[in-house]
Amino acid sequence: MTSPEISVVIPFLNEEDNLPLICAALEEYVPTLGVPVEVVFVNDGSTDGSCEWLRQAEFHNFTAKLVNFSRNFGAHPAVRAGFQNASAPNCVWLGADLQEPLEIIGEGYKRVQEGYDLVLVQKNQVQVSKSEETFSRIYSAMIRKWAIPGYPEKGVNTIFFNEKVKKTLNANPELNSSVVLQVISMGFKQTVLNMDYREREHGRSKWTFGKKLKLLIDSFVAFSFFPIRMVSVLGFIFAIAGALMALDLIIVKIFNIRPVTLGWPTLISVLMLGFGLTNISLGIIAEYLWRTLDAARARPVFIIDSIDKLRSKSEE
Repeated sequence: MTSPEISVVIPFLNEEDNLPLICAALEEYVPTLGVPVEVVFVNDGSTDGSCEWLRQAEFHNFTAKLVNFSRNFGAHPAVRAGFQNASAPNCVWLGADLQEPLEIIGEGYKRVQEGYDLVLVQKNQVQVSKSEETFSRIYSAMIRKWAIPGYPEKGVNTIFFNEKVKKTLNANPELNSSVVLQVISMGFKQTVLNMDYREREHGRSKWTFGKKLKLLIDSFVAFSFFPIRMVSVLGFIFAIAGALMALDLIIVKIFNIRPVTLGWPTLISVLMLGFGLTNISLGIIAEYLWRTLDAARARPVFIIDSIDKLRSKSEE
């Protein structure tokens, strides 16, 4: 049996309507690549018929395996599990909803053959809701400004990389982190590939607002000191402002420049402002402490329940 040259990782959660479509698309596309391909499906705690369909399916133009989690761990842990169980030296991940064009595989492989270690796939045109597009642009702008200056302006949804990057990534699994930002921060030879993304065909996206917010927080806590620096700057600003206000009151009182009125509204406003800033600061510091605790106790990023070898005609 020929060893695969490219591993395509497909994490999924309850995608029984989309899996037949992406598998059919891969059956048509993979032969055009001219190299052996492996597909690693990662079941992130699905409760529908997704896994049953994969186990009953038969693939003709690529080999396939199914990695099953013991429970839902999230998209990025699922991607990491796929890369760790990938047999090929070159890897890419795609969503099960066919929003990413399959041409990413061929174009990414071409860039790697040209000498690049990492290919960042930038979303040139995206057929998604306005709210999702707005979040993506805000996230990209914040990451570029305060975390990773070289982050593509229109965002990165997936990456293609070679064996060098794969080994480094698999040797350094991170909990509560972004696979994309971790790989970019490694500093290998990179290039950007612009691709047009499509609209999701079936079902609702599992990429909820809560998951987006968690990714935003994880990205900043893991790759930027900006939140902590912001707390320090705010502390200095309000400390200086408070000192100047106190000095003003003392001078006005001593020299009787104007009547001084100190009432409950002023006191309550100052207290609410002070306690609000204190709680915000403590919350930001707590995010860092919680992730330090996570790293110290070294809990697994994911737990694999089983790995199934799926039926493939290409192995016969």
